[in-house]
Amino acid sequence: MTADPVRWLWAAGAIVLWLLLLAVVVASVRRARSREAERSRALLGDGDDATLVAFASQTGFGEELALMTADALAGAGMDARVVSFVDLDLDLLRDARRALFVVATTGEGDPPDSASRMLRQVLGADAALPDLSYGVLALGDRAYHDFCGFAHAVDGWLQRSGATPLFDMVEVDDADPAAVRHWQHQVNQITGSTAAPDWTPPAYDRWRLIERRHINPGSPGGEAFHLAFEPIDHAPTWAAGDIVEIGVPAPADWPEGEPPPGAREYSVASLPGDGRLELLVRLMRHPDGAPGLASGWLTRAAEIGGEVAMRIRTNRSFHGPSLETPMILIGNGTGLAGLRAHLKARAAGSGGTWLMFGERTAAHDVFHDAELQDRLASGGLTRLDRCFSRDAGDGRYVQDLIATHATEVSAWVDRGAAIYVCGSLEGMASGVHGALEIALGAERLIALGEAGHYRRDVY
Repeated sequence: MTADPVRWLWAAGAIVLWLLLLAVVVASVRRARSREAERSRALLGDGDDATLVAFASQTGFGEELALMTADALAGAGMDARVVSFVDLDLDLLRDARRALFVVATTGEGDPPDSASRMLRQVLGADAALPDLSYGVLALGDRAYHDFCGFAHAVDGWLQRSGATPLFDMVEVDDADPAAVRHWQHQVNQITGSTAAPDWTPPAYDRWRLIERRHINPGSPGGEAFHLAFEPIDHAPTWAAGDIVEIGVPAPADWPEGEPPPGAREYSVASLPGDGRLELLVRLMRHPDGAPGLASGWLTRAAEIGGEVAMRIRTNRSFHGPSLETPMILIGNGTGLAGLRAHLKARAAGSGGTWLMFGERTAAHDVFHDAELQDRLASGGLTRLDRCFSRDAGDGRYVQDLIATHATEVSAWVDRGAAIYVCGSLEGMASGVHGALEIALGAERLIALGEAGHYRRDVY
């Protein structure tokens, strides 16, 4: 041991500096925890209408998305209660009327460490949750075989417990920002927000609007338009079931300093082989009659020949099965867009394709009728059943077609048919789901979903 006072001073100084550094780190951690606690307390709602936002996170990404989700709800004036799966129990689920789950999967379908108790005590128990509506954001990596396996297990348990999906599971592959934007889009549907900026703004491509055609003049419903775009300086590829995100320019009266409107999503109604991207867009109107921000611009203000900022988002959850697999396509209104792309992808001699479609009137709302008749004649479409809710002598909705033809629907499923649904979330999606449960049985329908043979693109 040295007796040199200089060395002692240096050693003492180093210890003091280390203690000061340690104190700074501890204080910083405490401040961060305090800020996080304040943020969480600000998001805790205990009212009957509070939305439960529950997360199972391994790396922290899921927790951050859960907090962003709760922030979006709170920003729209809605109560949100954020909980980790560590604290999630059956009592919380029974008390909730609406829940949003952000669920990470690790490895080959395993839950995060924090979800192990929930896996044993909650998912291992029978529950009755008939009053719960929910959505699931699944985080995973397609490099693993059981992609988003734990999220699928949570979703299946919720359905078996009688809970009602608000929308189909949103799957995120390796933090894909486009899928995160799609989750935000679904949250915005809940809040009614039309001007929330994107959490992860897309990098748009350049497209040109080359056609706009009103396809239902005289209809008692909203005006619907067929739109076509051609790419500028790029050669895009996509598959039936994919989505296009459109960057809507801010209108002239947009508040100064506000971020521009977020992207709007539409189902693509064409294939790359058509040489253009096609959409079916209905002009939406607010209660005061004012046109919707995106649909109003696309169907009214955007100039033919003008440039449009768009990007295609891969939507694997709505990609089609093999051509040998029979398909039952079910939809209403402009939901025909996503189904039309699947029809284009299936030629005569495939496993068979049955389209069930509902609209308002046969006189004005038989979208793409000539094309559908040609496909029937050529064998590209095996069967076509349509109904019209405003016509005297009809008055049916598309879910009524399922009830009428329940025996045939079951027979198609018996020989391996996949069921794809596209159209409105309100009314149609739940009505179709209920009719399929009656025709096939609830357990069988859940099994179809888990096998990827029951898929939806509803909005």
